[in-house]
Amino acid sequence: MTTTPVVRVLGDLAHAGSHVRAVACDCAPPRVLADRPDGTVVRSGPVVAKAHAPDTDRPALAARIALAAAPLLAGILLPPLPVPAPRQEPETAVRPAPGRPAGAPPAVLPGVTPDGRPVSLWPHGEPVDPSDPDAAPWEEAGTLLARLHRTPPPHPLPPMRGPAKAARAVARMCAARPGDPDTAPVLAAWRGLPAWARDEAPADGLRARFVCHGDLHLGQLVRHPAPHGPWLLIDVDDAGLGDPAWDLARPAAWYAAGLLAPEVWLRFLAAYRAAGGPAVRAEGDPWPDLDVAARALTVQTAALAFAKSAAEGRSPDEVEQLMIDACVRIASLPPELTPDLSS
Repeated sequence: MTTTPVVRVLGDLAHAGSHVRAVACDCAPPRVLADRPDGTVVRSGPVVAKAHAPDTDRPALAARIALAAAPLLAGILLPPLPVPAPRQEPETAVRPAPGRPAGAPPAVLPGVTPDGRPVSLWPHGEPVDPSDPDAAPWEEAGTLLARLHRTPPPHPLPPMRGPAKAARAVARMCAARPGDPDTAPVLAAWRGLPAWARDEAPADGLRARFVCHGDLHLGQLVRHPAPHGPWLLIDVDDAGLGDPAWDLARPAAWYAAGLLAPEVWLRFLAAYRAAGGPAVRAEGDPWPDLDVAARALTVQTAALAFAKSAAEGRSPDEVEQLMIDACVRIASLPPELTPDLSS
């Protein structure tokens, strides 16, 4: 296990959270599940500790974690665990997180890592098995999203961060490949999106009032209790109020690019509709409702493909190239086939 200071702190917190009281134990060493600039995740037994991004908006994070703890979201979002007060330095004791709704559990530990990042604790869930794509829970994902979108906000929430992440991906691409002509179709497809999808203006009021996950993919589902409990959505770092079409946009973009089989897409969409999801019309062609968000996710994925391949000193791989090619098609649409994005 990588033993950076952040990882050590998270391992200690997860280990402390897995025991009701201090006892001698023979627990396995904590295990790093992810270590990226936007989040470090460490597991010890049944508890997972997450250090959120250094630039996290802490009041917004508190509201998002309180959302996962809200009774209205039981059976939809994995609920957080209360964070224990560290026993060592008094200055790291738990303080109420700014912006936490009244009555919410103290689920955010601010400033406890060496670099001052906020930390949250979660129960361990069994993730989707990447080696068994036929067993991927697409229907369950569609049903959970519909239930999430139909749930009224239990307290004030920040905007869903999907458009902000797309804008960040494009900026990352431009920094990694400045002036590269190969990125021109991605930028053209980006400029063809409405301002709200580029995180340059608020979304339309009627479409921006739904509780959204903000970053839906199969890695955002776990079974809890592990390993055979029901599927739940995890990772609320991007959750908030927004256009629910964004949560369907990644599988829609994969389907349009040829990465997701039509029958899988139709199963996902049918489950979402059957559960009363508001992102698309109840029957008929869903694409008028999904087009903008799907194009935005296509641009985001292609931009990240360029950024990551540049960082690794390689050309985009076959899957990445499919998303880049999709941007080429989007950018080449004649004006009469381009949807009116002025509203």
